[in-house]
Amino acid sequence: MAVIENVRNVAIIAHVDHGKTTLVDALLKQNGIFRSNEVVQDRVMDSNDLERERGITILAKNTAVNYKGVKINIIDTPGHADFGGEVERILSMVDGVILLVDAVEGCMPQTRYVLKKALSLGKKPVVVINKIDKGGDLNKTMDGVIDLFIELGANDDQLDFKTVYASARAGFATNDPSVHATDMSALLDVIVSEVPAPEGDVEGGLQTIICNVDYDEYVGRIGVGRIVRGSVKDAEAVTVCHTDGTNSYAKIGKLYQFEGLKRAEVERASVGDIIAISGIADINIGETICSLNQPDPLPFVAIDEPTISMMFMVNNSPFAGKEGKFVTSRHLRARLFREVQTNVSMRVEETDNTDTFKVFGRGELHLSILIEEMRREGYEFQVSRPKVINKTIDGVLCEPMEDLVVDVPTEYVGAVMSKLGERRGELVSMDADDRGGTKLTFKIPSRCLIGYRNEMLTDTKGFGTMASTFAGYEPHKGDIKERTRGSLVCFESGVTTQYGLFNAQERTTLFVGAGLKVYEGMIVGVNSREDDLVVNVCKLKHLTNSRASGSDDALKLIPPTQMSLEQCMEFIADDELLEVTPQSIRLRKKILSHDLRMKEWAKNRK
Repeated sequence: MAVIENVRNVAIIAHVDHGKTTLVDALLKQNGIFRSNEVVQDRVMDSNDLERERGITILAKNTAVNYKGVKINIIDTPGHADFGGEVERILSMVDGVILLVDAVEGCMPQTRYVLKKALSLGKKPVVVINKIDKGGDLNKTMDGVIDLFIELGANDDQLDFKTVYASARAGFATNDPSVHATDMSALLDVIVSEVPAPEGDVEGGLQTIICNVDYDEYVGRIGVGRIVRGSVKDAEAVTVCHTDGTNSYAKIGKLYQFEGLKRAEVERASVGDIIAISGIADINIGETICSLNQPDPLPFVAIDEPTISMMFMVNNSPFAGKEGKFVTSRHLRARLFREVQTNVSMRVEETDNTDTFKVFGRGELHLSILIEEMRREGYEFQVSRPKVINKTIDGVLCEPMEDLVVDVPTEYVGAVMSKLGERRGELVSMDADDRGGTKLTFKIPSRCLIGYRNEMLTDTKGFGTMASTFAGYEPHKGDIKERTRGSLVCFESGVTTQYGLFNAQERTTLFVGAGLKVYEGMIVGVNSREDDLVVNVCKLKHLTNSRASGSDDALKLIPPTQMSLEQCMEFIADDELLEVTPQSIRLRKKILSHDLRMKEWAKNRK
């Protein structure tokens, strides 16, 4: 077994917003990746439009820097628990991980989740306490990290981790927080000394596990993976071991390695190298590329099962086909099954209805990103309310649970605890900090969190933050009251008028303004009471010859509430749908006719 001393493969893992992508920015800038006069945007690794808009990382991405003769392959990973599948699949490509922890926030739910995965696979960790320029109790943060390692069952070698203190935004890292530094060399030195060098049989038959798939409009699908054994050359004939147990022959088109933000063509790569391969049209994640006539597939890392599902269906509203480019079930089916090829933690099932598909994901954000990507691509469709996936374990109905952390100013603690108590939340711990805030930790059923984020922001005047991660299955906790306010449903099709909306706004919060086309059964607001209310927002004021003081004053409308895609997904009830088009997001009842809804209600009441 040869040890490749001039290569290190490392992934950066952390909770969301702890500075992973910013840290990669600092490493790239200080290693000569950019010209001195080049304008470089923040979070350069977040190249996707949605990533830049939301300020989050959605897809794991590769880059590489050269430091003191050692090539360091770095993988930037997402921080949200919903994209945990991205973290799980890339861990098989690396030998060590950089665990990034915010100096102020400390260990958060996703910190636990990603560290548990890394430790279980035997990866060597390096701990980086980031954002030390913001203050915080570094000793308390380190105590929390050590406790987490012990709690997750780290072995002696993993517990003997090195700690680096850094400020990624300021561009420095140091081994001692009391010693001022000017660059990131301390972190790079620790990576070279602590992360194990890759090992493997250089002379053996080729084994490369594909952990990511990219696409280029010129060369087609590109498989990204790590060479576990042997070596590979440009234009070499290989055997592809598919995940279904079959094998096929292929020829490598071009061979690439990562250099900074670019893929550089190479003629040959060997054990430990992270490579990109083009020319294999049907390459998929989890497949193994082997030497010709020497098929020896590698096991792919187990990906956690989805915990939430939604129905995706063809749009059948009165406005169907007016705004979208791809509107048929054939288009919808092809797009969903294409997503499954690259999104390893998502599942799609066909239903008895050819126009409806059941999509499984890791959370609301996971599915909402897919919905947003599809509408930007020109797809028009409808989705149902998200539902959690229950399991029967040893004859007992069990449901997914979440570890929830809520950070709120101390004066709002009572409101948060009251609401979460009603939602079957169990308080695990409560810690006050010196900034006037309190960190509340709960264990709560996943279904009880659907729709809570908006309530939490209202209760805390926008100052609260929350984060959760999957914590396993437990026996079902019983029914809860999911929504306390009904919908305001449009009475007839037409165009909304100022007169009709003015009469409706007294008893409701409106979602639409004047001059907007609506249809019967469309939801135009939220009622102040539990029941749905049918209103005529298209009503015109009848003209008369009589005039009276005050009756003809200008009508003043309250600006309508604009809800985001995630807020709409949380708002809809079981008898409602979300209509998604490239131009609009509309809420509607499943049964549009008021008379038919009343008949269905009477039938279910018996």
